[in-house]
Amino acid sequence: MNILVTGANGQLGNSIRNASAGQEDKYFFTDVAELDITDEDAVTKFVDENAIDIIVNCAAYTNVERAEDDPEFAEKLNAGAVRNLADAIALRGGHLIHISTDYVFGGNSGNTPRSEKEPTNPTGVYGVTKLHGEEEIADSGAKAIILRTAWLYSEYGNNFLKTMMKLTSEKSQLKVVFDQVGTPTYAGDLAAAIVNIITDRKFKGNEGIYHFSNEGVCSWYDFTQHIAMETGKSEKCEILPCHSDEFPSKVVRPSFSVLDKTKFKTVFGYTIPYWTVSLAKCISTLK
Repeated sequence: MNILVTGANGQLGNSIRNASAGQEDKYFFTDVAELDITDEDAVTKFVDENAIDIIVNCAAYTNVERAEDDPEFAEKLNAGAVRNLADAIALRGGHLIHISTDYVFGGNSGNTPRSEKEPTNPTGVYGVTKLHGEEEIADSGAKAIILRTAWLYSEYGNNFLKTMMKLTSEKSQLKVVFDQVGTPTYAGDLAAAIVNIITDRKFKGNEGIYHFSNEGVCSWYDFTQHIAMETGKSEKCEILPCHSDEFPSKVVRPSFSVLDKTKFKTVFGYTIPYWTVSLAKCISTLK
């Protein structure tokens, strides 16, 4: 089978490169330089010429703060481009695997893990446009698996893990919010799950929305504490818990965005690692 991975230079795209190495399926890795997914004709042409069977869409406008000032382009990339991919693969009778986000639940309160059946309620441009992308897929009629994830980090690019590794090395004291709770997701684990779905052809007949993050629950403060412990910085940098309002933001971030992975684990028969185990693995690789 021929698989197109968009947004291939990002965290998840690079992780899929690693996870798919040695597979019999042929993977095409593209970013904007190779394929502008906001160009409908270019997408259709690429998919047809390369006989693409599956598209894994890792491309997105993910800068949550900047999206508030650039809503038109955020909508173009997070919704319009998604429709282009969905329409192109639908014409070939193929499948789309699309990455979405916990931010579709941005305005929801409570402390129960979010299931796929829970009503969406995004608060900012990023969450709204990502939800629009999900709706475009549904409207296209394409056979698709939508994977909502959260708090993604990896060895690649800029992310919370690498930022905190740098700050805990440079500062003697650091404040981190404790009133936003979720689950860190190692991109390597999500990539491995996606490649497993493709390799074992588990995408057939299992279309729908699924949640995927690592197992467990923590706050950003807890996450940072574990980063410091794993890197030997816990005694050199004092990490203090603080409230979100101490860091003014244009966006109201989800206060509780723990994702319920029951559906994913049941349908795909997949075991998801605990977040601290994956964190240690990623840090070991970075070292």
